[in-house]
Amino acid sequence: MARERALTPLAIAALALLAERDMHPYEMFTTMVERHEDLVVKLRAGSLYHTVNRLEGDGLVSAVGTDRDGNRPERTTYAIRPAGRERLQDTVAQLLAEPVEEYPRFPLAIAESHHLDGALVARLLTGRLHRTEARAAALRSGHAHASTHVQEARLLDIDYLAAMAEAEAAWLRGVLDRLRDGTLDWKATDHGE
Repeated sequence: MARERALTPLAIAALALLAERDMHPYEMFTTMVERHEDLVVKLRAGSLYHTVNRLEGDGLVSAVGTDRDGNRPERTTYAIRPAGRERLQDTVAQLLAEPVEEYPRFPLAIAESHHLDGALVARLLTGRLHRTEARAAALRSGHAHASTHVQEARLLDIDYLAAMAEAEAAWLRGVLDRLRDGTLDWKATDHGE
């Protein structure tokens, strides 16, 4: 018996939308964009169509009809199947319960930043701090606006991203304070000497 393929983040998002109602991929794409799900899932229209085709091939969704609106191409509407609903629930439960090492790039950059001059690191981190604070503010603003018409449970991802940006900003401020006041001993490593 073949082993089930792991669901990609985009497949999870697609199944979640189809758990709400039947949709065609273009509607799924626009709904994800409107909901800012592109902040948590790498979203490209072509990838979404491919993902929906793969979900259909795996028996998790099925085509339930096609329609044409004016001169637009035919659009196939999909529905989640019981197996898709079960995989969605199982996958989300597993992701909630089990932390996974995701290997983001920033910790690697921090780990190797000792190869740069401390003044340069301070300038770079100051720029990152400003961008991170702006991101956190935008996420909080978007969350506040959306919470007036969207169920709070559907906004937990935005709340989480804002909290992570705020935590990163606080960490950056602490490192920058220590670089500036000299309590973080910094000597750039130069192995070429």
